[in-house]
Amino acid sequence: MARPTHRVLTLLELLQSGGIRTMAELADRLGVDERTVRRYVDHLIDLDVPVESVRGRYGGYRLAPGYRMPPLMLSDDEALAVLLGLVAGRRTGLTTATGTASETATAKIRRVLPERLARRLDTVLESLAFTAPPGEFAVPETAVLLTVADAVRHRRPISIRYTAADGRRSERTLHPYGLVAHSGRWYVTGADPGIGEDRTFRLDRIADARALPGSFEPPAGLDPAQHVLTGFATARYRHEVVLRIQGTAEQIRVRLPAAVATVEECPSEEGVDPGTEGWLRVEVRAERLDWLPAVLASLDRPFVIERPDELRDLVAALADRLAASARRTAG
Repeated sequence: MARPTHRVLTLLELLQSGGIRTMAELADRLGVDERTVRRYVDHLIDLDVPVESVRGRYGGYRLAPGYRMPPLMLSDDEALAVLLGLVAGRRTGLTTATGTASETATAKIRRVLPERLARRLDTVLESLAFTAPPGEFAVPETAVLLTVADAVRHRRPISIRYTAADGRRSERTLHPYGLVAHSGRWYVTGADPGIGEDRTFRLDRIADARALPGSFEPPAGLDPAQHVLTGFATARYRHEVVLRIQGTAEQIRVRLPAAVATVEECPSEEGVDPGTEGWLRVEVRAERLDWLPAVLASLDRPFVIERPDELRDLVAALADRLAASARRTAG
């Protein structure tokens, strides 16, 4: 059951969202009777929160115009969520170039929390262990991230100075569709009107981003995250692998995620036995092929290699090694 303090904070949050809240609405949202709502309002007034009573048919309570929430008023659950979010963000690369920002933010929150709650949260953070080591991530500049995010929201073109993986520098215009966080890195995907193609850029390689006049309309129904993953799966690599695998897309995605492979249905052919249907066409682009035989074996699904022939040899060699190991006995 929620404690009175938690409900008082919830009441403040409801009022902070703006407008007049009726007594009946507040009682329903807080799960208490109207008399208790009045008592909670009195608690807020005692804390110098300017709650105004509005009379009339559509009356209720509201915050005085211009009121700003105190520096920090968090419930136990909210404080834990914020601090765990800071820790998780730091370990997964969802931070900015101000490397100490999450640490200083954690310290500030810790200082203004009630001592009882701060001690309990310290206990959680000190006892928390992770199965994976913290990653070393290239992070974007805060100004770049905020400028790009604003351009995405308001559909504004931006000018960026970009350094490619091979060190080449360029300045280009981008119509940004969305920001995507993937595997510890930030990406922006959008249209490059200079070349008439969609492009994806790593934010940490953008040295400067400036909003430009005008606006643009992104393609209807575009999913920025899927757009980025498809771009990874279809990028130019040394080998282009084409497979047919019998199974569902979900079964295949377990071993070949969207950032690695594209999966689509094979066209139906007349005269094909219905029992042989359910085959999917899978395309993989890779610099090396040596990791694919083990992945295909772990799928444990029937498959056909359309190309390249080199992959057939690698799969056959793995099969021979597995068969030899299966026949080997201790002795």
